[in-house]
Amino acid sequence: MKQYKLLTPGPLTTTETVKKEMMFDHCTWDNDYKEITQEIRAGLLKLAHVDEDTYTAILMQGSGTFGVESVLTSSVGTKDKLLIAANGAYGERMEDIAKHAGIVYEIYHQDYDKVPDAKVIEKILNEDPTITHVSMVHSETTSGILNDITSVAKVVKAKGRMMIVDAMSSFAGVDIPVGELGIDFLISSANKCIQGVPGFSFIIAKKEALRKTKGQARSLSLDLYDQWETMNKDGKWRFTSPTHVVLAFAQAMKELKEEGGILARSKRYRDNNREIIKRSRKWDLKHILTKYIKDRSLRHFYFRKIVTLHLKKCMIT
Repeated sequence: MKQYKLLTPGPLTTTETVKKEMMFDHCTWDNDYKEITQEIRAGLLKLAHVDEDTYTAILMQGSGTFGVESVLTSSVGTKDKLLIAANGAYGERMEDIAKHAGIVYEIYHQDYDKVPDAKVIEKILNEDPTITHVSMVHSETTSGILNDITSVAKVVKAKGRMMIVDAMSSFAGVDIPVGELGIDFLISSANKCIQGVPGFSFIIAKKEALRKTKGQARSLSLDLYDQWETMNKDGKWRFTSPTHVVLAFAQAMKELKEEGGILARSKRYRDNNREIIKRSRKWDLKHILTKYIKDRSLRHFYFRKIVTLHLKKCMIT
């Protein structure tokens, strides 16, 4: 098999055992396949440190953006208003979703190299009582910044608003106490830190918040409540599910547990990060970027390209 090491937040390189799971064809109506779906949902709740009485997990066909759009277009009603805290391309993508869906919103722009300030968010909420939902990205891969969702969630919940977190490239790579933070909706994807393959996103949702979305989705296929209601019966997805991707993801979750869970994987990521920084200093990448790349939006792209080329030479695993 051709070997190619992916050095991006996702899709990322998968193990041979994860790949092999996709060699089996399943019918979406098979009981054992539906059981796998239910096992995945229960496993995701454990990773989020929440219980089945308060929270649930919904799997949604499509990429991570499909999951984000499902949450925003299902949870923010026509009488609601969304505050988006954005410090990168993925926060700004939430604004694109809101525009296309006709969601009433306000956006708090922060510089790409800074985290959104919880005090600023608190000020905005105090000044605008019509805001009902707040959304932000946890790991903003535009810059690699890990945003402070703890401080923001504390403010949002103290003000009685809904908290939506895009944890696409952080969930299972960083330990997130979802229940403790009071997060209402957290979205991630199969092909990120759990190290599965692309094909579906998943949402960790507080049941109380989820029930409020019934009947107000702006999309048929992305209706979060209907997806949950169908899936919750016996594990059957509403529409055709990516069967091979689901099987691969189930294996990836087993391998996460075998590695030692989130803390062990986080340590591996952290150690690799430090090694990259160490070697980057040796390569003087900052000088290369400053000389050739002036535009901020391109800097991250070319940085990844340069680092990828060097790491392939060094064979960091």
